[in-house]
Amino acid sequence: MTRMTDVRAAHTAELGDGELKAIRTLLDAAFDGDFSETDWDHTLGGVHATVWDGDELIGHGAVVQRRLLHGGRALRTGYVEGVAVRADRRGQGHGTAVMTALERVVRRAYDLGALSAAGGTAGFYAARGWQRWQGPTCVLAPSGIERTEEDDGSTYVLPAGARLDPKGVLVCDWRDGDVW
Repeated sequence: MTRMTDVRAAHTAELGDGELKAIRTLLDAAFDGDFSETDWDHTLGGVHATVWDGDELIGHGAVVQRRLLHGGRALRTGYVEGVAVRADRRGQGHGTAVMTALERVVRRAYDLGALSAAGGTAGFYAARGWQRWQGPTCVLAPSGIERTEEDDGSTYVLPAGARLDPKGVLVCDWRDGDVW
C-alpha cells in the first residue's frame, strides 16, 4: 500500500510557527546537530518545498534569492538551502519531490540556480541536471573579492536562462556563516 504524501510550496511568510518548528527539527536531525543558527537564517526568506505524510514533515528544501557575479553580470540566483529528508523515509522519492518543486521556482523566477552540495549528495544533484562549477569560486566580501577555494568542487549550478562559462569565475554575495 502506498502512503499518501502532500508536497507544498510556500514562502516563509506563509508558514506557521508549527511548520517552522517542524522544519528546524527536521534539519537539526538530518544534519546531525550541525545545522547552525546562520544555516537556519540562510534557509528563511524564500520559497519552501515541504513534504508531509499526514501531520509529519518528512522532507524540506528552500530556494532563496541571492546575487552571483559571473561574466560581468549580476545574476538573480535561486539558491537552494536546507534540503533534507527524514532518515527513515530516504530513498522513496521525497528528495526528488522537494527538488522538483524548487527547480520549478528556479526556472520560472531566476537567471540561475545554485547550491553547495553537502557530502555524499553531489550525485543526486548531478542526476537532476545540476552542473558542478568547474571554475574558481569567490565571495564579494566587505574587503573585496576573495577566493573560496574550499568551496571549489562542491558548488553546483542549474542554468535557467543565463549564459555561463562553467570554467569562469563565479562570485557569491557576502553573508554571515558559510558564504556558499
